[in-house]
Amino acid sequence: MKTLLTSLLALVALTGFTHLPEIKTAQARPPQAAIDACAQKQEGQNCTATVAGRTEEGICRTPPGQRERACIPTRMTGQSGVRVLNRGPGPEQGQPGGQRSGRRHITVQSNGDLDLYPAIVPPITQSRVSVRVEGDCRIIAANGISEHNTGPFPNAGNPNRIAEQQHEFCVPANPQIASQVTPLGLGKFGVGLNGVPFDPGAAEFYLGDRRGGWRYEALSGAILLGLDANHAHVQPGGTYHYHGLPTLHLQGAGLVPGQHSPLIGWAADGFPIYALYGFGQNGVAVIQVTSSYRLRQGTRPTGANSPGGIYDGTFVSDYEYVEGLGTLDECNGRVMATPEFPEGTYAYYLTPEWPVIPRCYKGTPSDDFVNLGPGGRPLPR
Repeated sequence: MKTLLTSLLALVALTGFTHLPEIKTAQARPPQAAIDACAQKQEGQNCTATVAGRTEEGICRTPPGQRERACIPTRMTGQSGVRVLNRGPGPEQGQPGGQRSGRRHITVQSNGDLDLYPAIVPPITQSRVSVRVEGDCRIIAANGISEHNTGPFPNAGNPNRIAEQQHEFCVPANPQIASQVTPLGLGKFGVGLNGVPFDPGAAEFYLGDRRGGWRYEALSGAILLGLDANHAHVQPGGTYHYHGLPTLHLQGAGLVPGQHSPLIGWAADGFPIYALYGFGQNGVAVIQVTSSYRLRQGTRPTGANSPGGIYDGTFVSDYEYVEGLGTLDECNGRVMATPEFPEGTYAYYLTPEWPVIPRCYKGTPSDDFVNLGPGGRPLPR
């Protein structure tokens, strides 16, 4: 999946995170025009740069991990930030309940590049999270503020500003595998131990037609969403949420190759969430877990509401599940012992390959994770 691995290479340099699989070295630079604008200037001086056809005023700063100063647009948040791989304007429109209005997209192929903003903006306040068990309910209460830096919000792809939330999620304290899986749809999959939701779906559809079924994959790069180096951005109500690997959250949790993943969060059905590494079949050796999804072969159907073109990951439906292709099932999970559950449990894993964040539940999800649409009505799973 070029989309994700390419972006991971960039964010290694932007965040200093080195515990990603099969990634050894990487170089990521601000746009050359932003560097040129500060070539004859000192740190902190005003500057003007034209990037992707947009001329903006800024301040000369040296981004983390870089040696050259670059012109950082001051319009973003009043704090230092720099755009990476920005293809131009495309503001995300917001609606109450955290959902965007239907935009009429016609993109049918994408080159796999993500527009990632470096995570160099400190949290707006302290992250506050509490977890308690009451009866059959594990209650996670949080203000939704990450413990790590984020990208600059608002930005050219996302006009929303991070704000404190009053999250309170109840998940089953003793979850059970259900008789059939439940598709995720446009709801939150779960919540990190830092109180930030995992919400991989994008309410963006081909021709703006939700009923057509061709929903854009947020990590394909086809739609400019203003994601930062944590593969996260902000909903209109101020909710910061992850669409992909939460890079700095994994780093802070102590994720290390060769060791079982620490607990990362809880899914809406109550099962634990881990990332990248788990025990092998012998329950001792640690392996990098792998997805059982792959791109479909051939071309998409054509017609009035179908995009046509080759299956390249632009749309969620470009992927298919092949049982046994990887170590994980259709919900990116499996039954296995973990450090927290030595007797064994069903557990989900985040992976560098699609779906990255699982797209279905093996248990029964809590309604607390359903996203609301216009009029406060739940969006379909």
